[in-house]
Amino acid sequence: MTMAEKRPYPDGQGPNGDAKRAKGSDAVEAAKAKAKAKAAEIAARFAKPPAAAAAPPSASAGASESVQDKLAAMKARMEALKAGSGIAKAPTPDSTGPRFATTLGNRRSETPKVDPKAKPTASKPKQQQEEELENPYFDPKAAALAKKRGPRVLAFNEHGKYLDQASKLRAQRRLEEIKKTLAIQARRAGLDENSERGFLVQAPPDIEWWDEGILAEPTYECMDDPSKVKVETDDSIITLYVQHPPLLKAPQDQRLVQVKPMYLTTKETQKLRRMRRAADLKEHQAKIRLGLEPPPPPKVKRGNMMRVMGEQAIADPTAVEMLVESQIQQRHDDHITANEDRKLTKEERQAKLAANQDKDAQKGLYMCVFKINTLAYGKHRFQIDNNAKEYALTGITLFNPDLNLVVVEGGAYAINKYKKLMLQRIKWHENGPPTENQAEKQAHDPKWLRPVTDTGDVKDHSSNKCILIFEGEIKERSFRKWGSRVCETAGEARETLGRAKLDSLWALAKSME
Repeated sequence: MTMAEKRPYPDGQGPNGDAKRAKGSDAVEAAKAKAKAKAAEIAARFAKPPAAAAAPPSASAGASESVQDKLAAMKARMEALKAGSGIAKAPTPDSTGPRFATTLGNRRSETPKVDPKAKPTASKPKQQQEEELENPYFDPKAAALAKKRGPRVLAFNEHGKYLDQASKLRAQRRLEEIKKTLAIQARRAGLDENSERGFLVQAPPDIEWWDEGILAEPTYECMDDPSKVKVETDDSIITLYVQHPPLLKAPQDQRLVQVKPMYLTTKETQKLRRMRRAADLKEHQAKIRLGLEPPPPPKVKRGNMMRVMGEQAIADPTAVEMLVESQIQQRHDDHITANEDRKLTKEERQAKLAANQDKDAQKGLYMCVFKINTLAYGKHRFQIDNNAKEYALTGITLFNPDLNLVVVEGGAYAINKYKKLMLQRIKWHENGPPTENQAEKQAHDPKWLRPVTDTGDVKDHSSNKCILIFEGEIKERSFRKWGSRVCETAGEARETLGRAKLDSLWALAKSME
């Protein structure tokens, strides 16, 4: 480990005041003085001082001159620093940004656009500019976006402002009520079904849709001009190719009646039963002989009891009789149990009925329309509604003060049953007072739909009748389910039927008396 060289005391004095001279002190001092002078010269050059640089000291100067050189170099450095702080440097691309990554350094110097119409703004004071430059978190963009908050002025509402608004709202509400009333009156008025307007037929078109692509004009008068008929032209829809449409199943294939087995007479049925039982017995006996099945116990009855039991019947006839009776009862119970097992459950019966109804509807759909004078009696309404649901029919019942319309659609079997119900089974001249439960349900019904008058007297239904006004086959159902609706006016009834495109039925019912 080497010891560091100690620096000499100033003016060549030792610690005790005696003069000492280190080895080679002249050369060291001269080199230090030269280095200091060079540093001062470089600092003065960067600062560009007006004064000329001092001449370097000679190498042969003594120790006293070295101290003076130090003082001179120090003064030169101080003057250079003062001169550098006073002289402005050349502007750099970003003179405001620091040398290191700071918030102030991340700002981008943007060249503002010069607006010739912009008004001159007052320059900021110097102290404010210096504070903005010294603050590293200052963002001039945010400061430019800041809006000055103006003073709030007292604004009083004018007299009658809210009164005018309220009057406008009342007038608008009154206008809406008038429009709604007019719409209800127009709907209730409807059209005159008794007139011929209910049976208007649309005029034929000037040209059929399949001829529009062949003729140049929408009229048949241009057929004589060959230039207006597109038959042999390039853009004609008639070509040499033959279009083969896809083959569809014939409609009668869906109505094929399943071939049922031939019905046999009583003697033929008995003969088949004997032959079947004989074959089964022969097979059973063969299995017993082969030892595949155990032999059955003897079938004891009251007639063969003594012959089958033999000596046992003579020894104890009472016990044998009880045994025979128990076997007879056991055979009867087995027979009843087998019959019950073959019966369908309630769910299976419902599923079978639904399958038969769907099968009946797939063969073809039919529609029947009935006209009834009045349906004030609740029993009649129940029969109409309940039977339609049991036969899985779709349609609607329209109640009206003038007439009542029943529209039903379904398969052939269900329609025939329902037609028999409406035309034969129901006695339309019947009427009676409602029960307590019926009176509660009919409390909200209109007066013309109640079976009694206001005084409590039963209405006379002796002239009430039901007639069939339409019956025919349809392509598809017009209603999704069975329902009913009360229509106070003919317009409402016509509108209800119009949703299913059956509004002509109401005019047909009005025309038939």
